[in-house]
Amino acid sequence: MDLQQDVDLLRNIPLFRNIDSAKLKLLAFTSERLTFQPEENLFLQGDFGDAAYIIVEGDAAVLIITPDGDELQVAAVRQNDWVGEIAILCDVPRTATVRAKTKLVTLKISKDIFFQLITQFPQMSVEVMRELASRLEKTNRQLQETAGQLKEARG
Repeated sequence: MDLQQDVDLLRNIPLFRNIDSAKLKLLAFTSERLTFQPEENLFLQGDFGDAAYIIVEGDAAVLIITPDGDELQVAAVRQNDWVGEIAILCDVPRTATVRAKTKLVTLKISKDIFFQLITQFPQMSVEVMRELASRLEKTNRQLQETAGQLKEARG
């Protein structure tokens, strides 16, 4: 894929929608294109977070490893989704494992570049907040459903 195709891809992602073409070219140029095979991990829960990933092609599972070692899929990601931003925004270890379900092509965006963009483009910060708030709402809804199921099972 060439640079212009990566720019076009980035333009389709809400997070980068309002960034001008020159900055998108710089982002595409400084991003690293990585390919993962099915069952290969992008990163593991607990790893140090040094980058975020944009899904260019394919599907991946977002997994939480429970205290007893079980894997629980909490989300699925696909083209135009992004993962890995929590660890770089909060300077915390990765909160989940992300594993390719199919052949997966990503753009890896370094922590430094990500922060430069957020600083230069306040609208991007708003999009990050919207995405994180949406994920939190979904997680809260899943917790409520699970709590209800547990309550019924105890009955």
